[in-house]
Amino acid sequence: MASSNGYKLRCSIPGHEMDVRGLTAFGFPEGAFVSVSRDRTGRVWVPNSSPDNGFTEMHCMSGHSNFVSCVCIIAPSETYPRGLIATGGNDNNICVFSLDQPQPLFTLKGHKNTVCALSSGKFGTLLSGSWDTTAKVWLNEKCMMTLQGHSAAVWAVVILPEQGLMLSGSADKTIKLWKAGRCEKTFTGHEDCVRGLAVISNTEFFSCSNDTSIRRWLVTGECVQVYYSHTNYIYSLAVFPNCQDFVSTGEDRTLRIWKKGECFQTICLPAQSVWCCCILPNGDIAVGASDGIIRIFTEAEDRMASAEDLQAFEDELSKATIDPKTGDLGDIKFEDLPGREHLNEPGNRDGQTRLIKDGQKVEAYHWSVNDGRWVKIGDVVGGSNQQTSKSVMYEGKEYDYVFTIDVNEGGPSMKLPYNVSDDPWLTAHNFLQKNDLNPMFLDQVANFIINNTKGHVVGPAQPAGGDPFTGEARDIYHSLIFYLRILDCIFNGGARYIPGSSDDRPGFGADPFTGGGAYSSAAIRQTATNIYFPKTDGVTFEQANTTQIIAKLKELNGGAPQEHKLSEEILENLEKLLASVCGPVSSELSPNIQQINLLWKASHWPEDIVFPVLDIMRLAVRHPQVNESLCGEAEGVQLCNHLLSLMRPEGRPANQMLALRTLCNCFSGRHGRTLLMAQREVVLSRAADLATVCNKNIHIALATLVLNYAGCLHSQPDLEAKAQCLSVASRALETVQDKEAVFRLLVALGTTVASDQTAKDLARSLGVNSQISKYSSVSDPSKVGDCCQLVLKELQ
Repeated sequence: MASSNGYKLRCSIPGHEMDVRGLTAFGFPEGAFVSVSRDRTGRVWVPNSSPDNGFTEMHCMSGHSNFVSCVCIIAPSETYPRGLIATGGNDNNICVFSLDQPQPLFTLKGHKNTVCALSSGKFGTLLSGSWDTTAKVWLNEKCMMTLQGHSAAVWAVVILPEQGLMLSGSADKTIKLWKAGRCEKTFTGHEDCVRGLAVISNTEFFSCSNDTSIRRWLVTGECVQVYYSHTNYIYSLAVFPNCQDFVSTGEDRTLRIWKKGECFQTICLPAQSVWCCCILPNGDIAVGASDGIIRIFTEAEDRMASAEDLQAFEDELSKATIDPKTGDLGDIKFEDLPGREHLNEPGNRDGQTRLIKDGQKVEAYHWSVNDGRWVKIGDVVGGSNQQTSKSVMYEGKEYDYVFTIDVNEGGPSMKLPYNVSDDPWLTAHNFLQKNDLNPMFLDQVANFIINNTKGHVVGPAQPAGGDPFTGEARDIYHSLIFYLRILDCIFNGGARYIPGSSDDRPGFGADPFTGGGAYSSAAIRQTATNIYFPKTDGVTFEQANTTQIIAKLKELNGGAPQEHKLSEEILENLEKLLASVCGPVSSELSPNIQQINLLWKASHWPEDIVFPVLDIMRLAVRHPQVNESLCGEAEGVQLCNHLLSLMRPEGRPANQMLALRTLCNCFSGRHGRTLLMAQREVVLSRAADLATVCNKNIHIALATLVLNYAGCLHSQPDLEAKAQCLSVASRALETVQDKEAVFRLLVALGTTVASDQTAKDLARSLGVNSQISKYSSVSDPSKVGDCCQLVLKELQ
């Protein structure tokens, strides 16, 4: 039965020895959840059958060599009907566990720094975010894609439920939307690091940030609402099943429950950092904090803790100590604070903070709307606006502050001494240099010094002999907070010659790969044989009118600036070369090395006139001798780089198209295939950018290049390469309209997934099924619909 008094404590769960950094609900057993901690363990908790409404540890997992930072559940499958548990850690690894053993089933390696965010999707897809500034897509124990684009640590990732869309949030203050491995959109608006993301629906999501705000976004890019209530960093979000209400936790020691767009309830915890939260299936809320305790809050009266336990929780909260800076209490003048009588006046809103002085102490209270009273949340200590006597000795000198910093568990502590008269930036620089720490820390360390040395003492000053490392003096709290933050915040035409005209493009009625008879839809329906894919032999662009090519070359040469004019000898050699590569192969007509060298030289003509030379090169690379000369080990990379430079999105369409066709024709020779497979990542990446160019001949050439790569990869186990083919083909299908280009992309998809279950799973996770289904009924030409149906059948 729900309570009209909001959420109250259900139970506190000890067990972890250090901060609880991640929580997630788990479907087995019913009502269970998983926690992970800086103590290097993950634990599965199940509800007690006894009436105390508590939880019992069912399973403990270990496998990380350092702190565990995040956790998610991989959905059940035929192999693992109870699902799997994935955890990410400061050892840069992802461990994947079952409930059958405490050690990981397997470990995913590839990130170069802490894995701090995980999200799972359909078909076993896993998305990870890391301090190394990347996100990675994993499937079947393999990294399928690396999402690069953020300039700082990726602290949050989520997979949207449909459409193959993924989101990443970063310390660079941005959120990026990814589809098929490509950044589709960057969301800006947060003024500090993005710490958490939560899915609302297929089209909406929440984000939270160190800037103390929560934002609601549409995937189209609009921020539709901003929520304020937290007073410090917000670390995590969780959305209720109604997809409207949500909860958040942060560095201000609170859990906040949001209903109908407003902060409905604020619950203070006796721990500074409330790192994580999740919503259990019954609507209860689990939170994990820096004190190592998991606390469950419930709205159901029959699950609430006993009156004695609720009072014990309140007593524990009242004994907490609050630093005025981290509590965002502003400048406090002890002499101006009211006394206890101030608590007789009701608050204005839930969670409102009020400070009073009681003797020589300052106490903080929150207003509880549900209870109709002020609840003590701790004693305010520390801070100084007015310099006190120097009381901290370090290396024989007195300092106003000496912060203790533990960067690695088990390693030696580092000391950061500081006087208020020092330059914080110089102090930060010297500290990083002395301790051989990454200079990326500079802003963080300097800002920490600034923020933690500008308060003033509340109440009497500390005695001169106070020990800042035992809790007696003001600096122990600063040391702890910096310890936590430094670990968490590191890095985040007609008869005339026109290149690409219809004369050089197979018609819809012809076999686009051989030039022969059309594919017959009747044939595909009458036989069980798939005549479309896998297609493993290279597809080339053969057709040419050599007379027109040479005529255009001479015409452009006649009008070229004097310094770019080709001599008659060069023109004659290019003409002979063209004749030799377009006629029957014979020793008498074989191209010689002089002709090949002259072709390479001429291909560097000015970009506005180079296209007929590129057309000659496109035809020439099919010849074995030219293929070996231009694509060999020494020259091949130069050829590849030159063609890629002509494929710049801002380049000339004729050059873009002919460069793509040249790359396609390189696949006709062994040396060309070797070169392009070695250069696959950069070639496909640059080619994919041309999908947005409005030119059907470019689209056909792009589709053919993807198809040739798919064919070469068909029998290879290179899943990352296949993932790139799927990604480029999927992205191209979003903009390509020409049916011939669509057909070739469908054949490329079919070739990539045929006989490869992992590739099929990845294609499904990228949303390829729904993306291509619109082509299944295309009847003109019929090969498009027929091929689409066969690809969809493969992906079932």
